[in-house]
Amino acid sequence: MTTHPAPTVHDVFHAEPGQDRHFAACALSGAYRTIAEARRFTATTLEGWGIHASVVTDATLVVSELVSNALRHAAPVPTAAEGPGSDVLCAAWLALAHDDSGILCAVSDSGSRTPALAPPDPFAGSGRGLWIVDRISESWGWTPPDALGKTVWAQLAASEPAGE
Repeated sequence: MTTHPAPTVHDVFHAEPGQDRHFAACALSGAYRTIAEARRFTATTLEGWGIHASVVTDATLVVSELVSNALRHAAPVPTAAEGPGSDVLCAAWLALAHDDSGILCAVSDSGSRTPALAPPDPFAGSGRGLWIVDRISESWGWTPPDALGKTVWAQLAASEPAGE
């Protein structure tokens, strides 16, 4: 199910008072090894929260696709000169949140281009990422781009699928 822009990610993910809620975030570099690092961060975090293995697998795949898209389509981030005291800006942020309603995976990047779901081309070597996100997640969408960029998010059920 595709969900279109939400004013903020907070409008997608709400915790009721007294509800157990977890949150974790990490900065992502612009290197392609970041995709593997994001997968490890996601798996380790969700396993630590006691999430069912099949949901961890799905969330890890969704994060992989969202981070890949951010690295491929976001605006380049300038980096400061190397040396003591220099600041190096990250290319994107990954945030994970969990409460009784599900798992929220969100990737923020500096790009202004909004995601567009297109039918996958069976002969193309890429272009299936959002299709995968759309099929695995309960809902997904993005915040409207502003001067700092946008956030693309996907929400998954936190419980194991029926029949397992």
